[in-house]
Amino acid sequence: MKSTIDLHMHSFYSDDGEFSPEELVQKCKDNDIKMMAITDHNCVRTNEAAQKCALTEGIIYIPAIEVDCTYQDTNLHVLGYGIDYNSPDFEEIETNISEQSSKASYEMLLATQNLGFDISERDMNYLSESMYWKDRWTGEMFAEVLLNKPEYDNHYLLQPYRQGGSRSNNPYVNFYWDFYSQGKPCYVEIVYPSIERIIDIIHSNGGKAILAHPAVNLGDNTELLKGIISKGIDGIEVFSSYHSLSKANRFYDIVKQYHLLATCGSDYHGKIKPEVFLGQHGCSISDVEMLQFLSDF
Repeated sequence: MKSTIDLHMHSFYSDDGEFSPEELVQKCKDNDIKMMAITDHNCVRTNEAAQKCALTEGIIYIPAIEVDCTYQDTNLHVLGYGIDYNSPDFEEIETNISEQSSKASYEMLLATQNLGFDISERDMNYLSESMYWKDRWTGEMFAEVLLNKPEYDNHYLLQPYRQGGSRSNNPYVNFYWDFYSQGKPCYVEIVYPSIERIIDIIHSNGGKAILAHPAVNLGDNTELLKGIISKGIDGIEVFSSYHSLSKANRFYDIVKQYHLLATCGSDYHGKIKPEVFLGQHGCSISDVEMLQFLSDF
């Protein structure tokens, strides 16, 4: 069932997004999305332009951000909806993460070279020169470079990400999760703020704090999820392109049990997730029911 609501997508103000805010609004219009939010990573720059464009297209727009944070040494993503995006609090978040990410990019390059790949700073700069964040490289970007180097057509580490391979459905982002995420060989630590701090910032700026795609970061760790809920989150992104129907149903039961909000989002990025489309989040409840959850936004 395709929804007309999509509250999780990324513009080129995310270091892994492809499209401008205006292009995303147009894509939402083309896909019959009636309510949208662009949730860029640690950055609110998209919101002003997106909100203006959405208004002209008759689309309800919710100002938003997706912030990296931690809880009990676990990296998490928290979505902030209905925020005052002009607040200096969000500029501070962006500056902190941006400075660390720039430095971490070079450490990730060294780690990728240590896997045995001949990949250079020049390769990465060539890919990033047309992007908004030119000095930040992501795991998805390393994947794009490596998978397009002819000399690595048959490299054993890359085979799962090529057509027909076990991780080929969204090869760039899967490569990131397998090699650059927390605990993986090319992971470089960035010191993220605590979830308590991010919840407080979102709340103090008029927003609602929603835990993004929990199955990705938490797996089936119910105790960790209970701890996060106790810190004051307002809801959970129940319906996501990352969640199977059974996992979504589990999280839906949890939000009802704890009287939380439920949200839905595709986590659309463009080319790094070629099998993820706007409105594709597997929401199993009607738009009318979902709007009841979203009425506070």
